[in-house]
Amino acid sequence: MAELRVPKLNNNDTEYLLVEWLLSDGAQVHEDDVVVLVETSKAAEELVAGSSGVLRHVLRAGVWCHPGDVLARISSAGEEQPTGPHAAATDTGAGDGAGDGASPLITAPAQALIDELGIDIERVRALGIPVVRRADIEHLDHRRGGSEGPGTGETPSPRENPAAGDPASTTAGNGREEHRLPRVQRAVARSVELSHQTIPAAYAVVRMDLGPASAYARAKTKEIRRPVGLAEIFVQAVAGLHERFPLFFATPDGTRALLAEAPDIGVTIDLGEGLYVPVIHDAASRTTRDIATTLMKHRLAATTGEFKESDLTGANFVVTLHTDHGVVLAIPFVFPGTVCALAVTEARDGALADIGLAYDHRLINGRDAALFLNALKATVEGLT
Repeated sequence: MAELRVPKLNNNDTEYLLVEWLLSDGAQVHEDDVVVLVETSKAAEELVAGSSGVLRHVLRAGVWCHPGDVLARISSAGEEQPTGPHAAATDTGAGDGAGDGASPLITAPAQALIDELGIDIERVRALGIPVVRRADIEHLDHRRGGSEGPGTGETPSPRENPAAGDPASTTAGNGREEHRLPRVQRAVARSVELSHQTIPAAYAVVRMDLGPASAYARAKTKEIRRPVGLAEIFVQAVAGLHERFPLFFATPDGTRALLAEAPDIGVTIDLGEGLYVPVIHDAASRTTRDIATTLMKHRLAATTGEFKESDLTGANFVVTLHTDHGVVLAIPFVFPGTVCALAVTEARDGALADIGLAYDHRLINGRDAALFLNALKATVEGLT
């Protein structure tokens, strides 16, 4: 008999919410079937059965669970399940009457956003869905601007009603206007603060000719029928340097550097609603088509914030994109847990661009940074 246990999904949370069983108790499952949805502070994660057989729930939807807890047991033909009640865990109180058929289950991140935005619980119930997630509340907030008349007690959203002003802006006690940072931007702020407090960063820049890369990108876009641009090119080029420059993909650990088995490249995506850094895992083994397809999916997910936990964790090198028109130099912060962040800008003066590297000076010295950047330059300028 096999057990489906709660995995360790990230280093920030010690407990997760069991949001929903996707397959019923007693269902016949295959080892690759997605059976349950759990939610962390960052994202929702679908867990697969891991074994084939008859699924028996141990915990019910709506309870908190911890890494290592048994979620379900899966028995093969002829095996007997242990006796005793399922769903032995206590209720979380995450939803108002969740599980009684009258009210939806509201996940903890969704409830926090409801409280932050001041959304009436009746509007949440009116969604008519059994499990309310954070993304559902974000969508509700997008829709409410201009859709209701006076007397609702809610401020219209400028995304629907630009004349209404910023709903994240309030008047402080001294009469000055305050702007409340969006949730994603608050997470960025925490990372920036931690980075500046703990990482002695330095910076180096190399001027590159992006003409060959642009021609390569156009040809590849036509060949694989996927958009290929600077992001895809630099992810692949950086990943190819992993074996030659292992320290650039390491994790600092006191007086040691923990080396990475594979390059997992984070790429910044900012569509105006906050900065996301989804990850291309094991990028060195990926084809250009694989990288382009994955980044395309990440850009779509960034429009709603509906990433999986695995999409946003595990980066050991970050490529930051600063390709807005007119930007000639950008200095990114080094993301906590990593050693380097590469800043990519658009070409100017024909095809030239200044590509910079922010690096943790505890592990990387200036000469090492110059060697890395020049190796990257040779790779990018040598594309055909």
